[in-house]
Amino acid sequence: MCNGHQRSLFRGSLTPYQSSVPDNGEDNLRGRLAETESRLAQVRAREAELSRLLEEMKRLVSVMEILENYLKRQYRDRQEYAVRLLSPLSPK
Repeated sequence: MCNGHQRSLFRGSLTPYQSSVPDNGEDNLRGRLAETESRLAQVRAREAELSRLLEEMKRLVSVMEILENYLKRQYRDRQEYAVRLLSPLSPK
């Protein structure tokens, strides 16, 4: 008798009464699905925030690299200038 009832569920031949009254298993699955969807939405929001932060960090690193190259060039230029100032004048 139980097997016959299970077979009818798989055939989709539920009576209106059976389909309108969910059992505890159905409620449990719906609750778990809602919880999973909620967590998925939170994870997607976190992923979007992390992606935004990653792009911001990439821009920051790019600016830092530009500053580093500028400062290196300034240091070399000043070093060369100091060497020229301190080197003895060549005899004429």
